[in-house]
Amino acid sequence: MPYHHGRGPKVFLTGWLAGFLVSAGGLSYAQSMLGGGGPEGQVRLIPTDLAVFELREPRRDLPCKVVPDRPALGFDLKLHAGFQVTIPLRELAGREGILTILFRVSPAQAKDQPVYFVQRVRMPAIEEDARGNVQLEGSFDVGEGDYHVDWLMRDQAERVCAEFWDMSASLSDSDREIGLVLPPGQVSDTEREFFREEPPVERIQGERPLNVKILVNFAPERAESSMIRPQDVKALVSILRALSREPRFGTFSIVAFNLHEQRVLFRQESAPRIDFPALGQAVESISPGTVSLEQLGERNPDARFLAELVRRELSQGDSDALIFAGPKTLLEQNVPNDELKAVGPPDFPMFYLNYILNPQALPWRDAIGNVVRFFRGSEYTISRPRDLWRAVGDMVTRITEARTHRLSTNAAGR
Repeated sequence: MPYHHGRGPKVFLTGWLAGFLVSAGGLSYAQSMLGGGGPEGQVRLIPTDLAVFELREPRRDLPCKVVPDRPALGFDLKLHAGFQVTIPLRELAGREGILTILFRVSPAQAKDQPVYFVQRVRMPAIEEDARGNVQLEGSFDVGEGDYHVDWLMRDQAERVCAEFWDMSASLSDSDREIGLVLPPGQVSDTEREFFREEPPVERIQGERPLNVKILVNFAPERAESSMIRPQDVKALVSILRALSREPRFGTFSIVAFNLHEQRVLFRQESAPRIDFPALGQAVESISPGTVSLEQLGERNPDARFLAELVRRELSQGDSDALIFAGPKTLLEQNVPNDELKAVGPPDFPMFYLNYILNPQALPWRDAIGNVVRFFRGSEYTISRPRDLWRAVGDMVTRITEARTHRLSTNAAGR
């Protein structure tokens, strides 16, 4: 598998035992939301856990260190909060067992309506002289507001580690104009399936919707990379979701490709919504770092693939815009200008949502950026959530103006 969907919280192990635990497959870890947001009776706790929560006194019967994560805005336009917990391996020595983590998040404006989460970690047998630590992570999403978190972890011997903290979730002044997915005071489990189905979007009525073609490059920045990082996959999917939620976009043509493998992974033509589950299945087939025998015998096969992809997609369909999206991808040679001239200029605008978390690390224009620049398109650097939010708004304005101009020109020429 080239990446992990992130179906559950993360587990990290440090010390000499880490490799054994992972390779043996003896450790499993999952988080789920029990419910809440209503009367306490909706979630029934065992009396000892309820007593820990009500006393709100930190405990270290089971030694551990808990570090809360400050809520941070993600590309999915949600505020992500959570925690990291570290436990010495020697404290878990002995036969196989289960660690249970239970916590509740209470909005300040609705303290009597907490939301509960549970995590269960199945640990393999650990030797008495084991060194190192187990590091666990959990996460949840919140809307803007103040919250209180009651947190505990217990082992099968009923030893307890408990921690309590308050947190405030808010947008920075520069992000204030962004519309968050979750309303103020709401608590939700973090979405761990990147390619879930997108809910229906209410499109703008009374005007012809825009038809956009999106070409998204699911590839690591460098061809020699062994995998696509989960956070990069999630960011690319968040870019697609931001485009799919735009109410003035009515139909979508999607081409997902991998530039390093010179392969189209998925294609969807003029549909009212993006088929995210099918896209996810296609992306799972990526094999970073592999090339075919035919590619080994070619010169600059990735540039040739990109040139052919541009030629095909510009010559087909009736689009109001073509939007590239993907990480900055540097090739040994860019597509020659002579090949782009042979394609001919499109009669609609072209854009590039260039995803890169650290623009200073790669300040040069990449292969796709050169194509978009040749056709006088616009490139947006996406390194923060607000970059994406502003880019989508600017693109919609430009696409609408270009279509209005094109329609008026065509009408005048009749």
